[in-house]
Amino acid sequence: MQQVTLTLPMLPDMELTASKMACAMGEHIGLSPDKIDEVQMAVVEACINAFEHSSANDREVHICLKVLGSDEQPAGLEILIQDSGVGFSPDKLAPVPTEHPRAIPRKRGHGLRIIKGLMDEVDILSSAEGTTVVMRKMR
Repeated sequence: MQQVTLTLPMLPDMELTASKMACAMGEHIGLSPDKIDEVQMAVVEACINAFEHSSANDREVHICLKVLGSDEQPAGLEILIQDSGVGFSPDKLAPVPTEHPRAIPRKRGHGLRIIKGLMDEVDILSSAEGTTVVMRKMR
């Protein structure tokens, strides 16, 4: 299994660094350009959410990108975005919109719904010690 880890400071535009790495990993395993775009948008949204809402004292976001499957036959990409902030209650999120995420007006407050619409699988693990968003996009 191939894996890349990043630790990003919560500074303006650092989410773009994570997005570029997700693009490179997606290209490496042969994701289609449309799927790579969706992964990049989801990574940006997850990082921005951590930056804006975590209140993490260390002001860092930890990112792990993993290739799923074997080197010979990669099945997809798994991305973990983790902060050590205050956490939240994921079960209180509004439902995922039925329209394609790109059709949702760009207003604040839709980040997790957009992520869920863009990725094949999304798990949110959150407690008072922080939040981890686990996203998967399959080939």
